[in-house]
Amino acid sequence: MNGFINIHKPAGLSSAAVVGVMKRLTGEKRIGHAGTLDPEAAGVLPIMLGRATRLFDYLVDKEKEYEAVCAFGTATDTQDATGEVTARGEDYPDPTRILQEIPKLTGDIRQKPSMFSAIKVGGRPLYDLARRGESAEVPERTVHVERIEILGEEPEHAVRLRIACGRGTYIRSICDDLGKLCGCPAHMRSLIRTRSGFFTLDAALTLEEARELAEEGKLGQRLIPMDAPIQHLRRMDAPTGLARMVAAGAKLPLDRMSGEEPEENGVTRIYLENAFWGMAERRGDQLVWRAQIPPDSE
Repeated sequence: MNGFINIHKPAGLSSAAVVGVMKRLTGEKRIGHAGTLDPEAAGVLPIMLGRATRLFDYLVDKEKEYEAVCAFGTATDTQDATGEVTARGEDYPDPTRILQEIPKLTGDIRQKPSMFSAIKVGGRPLYDLARRGESAEVPERTVHVERIEILGEEPEHAVRLRIACGRGTYIRSICDDLGKLCGCPAHMRSLIRTRSGFFTLDAALTLEEARELAEEGKLGQRLIPMDAPIQHLRRMDAPTGLARMVAAGAKLPLDRMSGEEPEENGVTRIYLENAFWGMAERRGDQLVWRAQIPPDSE
């Protein structure tokens, strides 16, 4: 199987565990996920199968959307509902106050994730180290938050937020910071990722649905073509006369190609007779293969 399957990861399961389930269901050895979700979070988890694993660097995983419930009144060491309470307060903010503080958490902001995050140190997730009682330095980093909207109020002094952000943003840290800005401790009660680039929640399969389709021999019908999630990138087509050069992985002359030329060092999708053959980078007047993926390869 070569392509992508859009999975709705349930809360309580790690992204790696979902990959393990899909590996068993598909029998595919080359498999991975695009964009880690913390175990407690749910939502969109794109699964890459076969040759699609070579396209990881070209996915638009910088564009993500989440829905989170931010609960005021307590802060926790994990910044979510699973942790130990570290602070309490009763000066609960109303939506008007929250709206006043939200702009301070949008744009390019500095963020220091919790020790209970999926960031890896020495090849191990921080949450694994934290649960073993170990510690590690978690440096601040710059992340981009496009917008934060209030979708409505929730029971027990909470609000539901829609957050559009870039890669590496920790939503639980946004909830924790929002509490500090509003003068009332807060944590993330729940989180669901509704979009990760091309992949959306309304088109995702649950693991139960994936199992049922696999048992019926129909899981392959839900396979998303390899080039579907990278349509945002430029496309160039090789003429039939360059078929041997394409098949051999040779450098392609730019003036023989048709389509939208990439800028110097820019990448483009390469097609031959309307079949996707992989990704190439422009270097001067030539296109050099970055990831050649022959459509008939095994």
